[in-house]
Amino acid sequence: ITAKPEDHIIDAEGTLTIESFNFEIFETPGHSPGSISYYSKEANAVFSGDVLFQMSIGRTDLPGGSFAELIGSIEEKLFVLPDETAVLCGHGPETSIGFEKENNPFLQ
Repeated sequence: ITAKPEDHIIDAEGTLTIESFNFEIFETPGHSPGSISYYSKEANAVFSGDVLFQMSIGRTDLPGGSFAELIGSIEEKLFVLPDETAVLCGHGPETSIGFEKENNPFLQ
């Protein structure tokens, strides 16, 4: 397998535009070092990868994982977004920031 060279190197934090979509990039480590989440204000959605799931959070038992960092990432980067923001996870169903603030047992 031959890898294609990168088109664009993503900084840990900043912005990214793809076609007509603008994203804010948040560094959200904890599940793994270098984890990032993409927030689109226009779409009212955050792509959280394996950081936050419906009623759950990402694993932290893998090399480089940190429960404290993961909780900090969620509270400091994701939970400051509007409650109605859709959370599009790496696995499982869509949820929202407000629902997870109120109901996620790992974040109570």
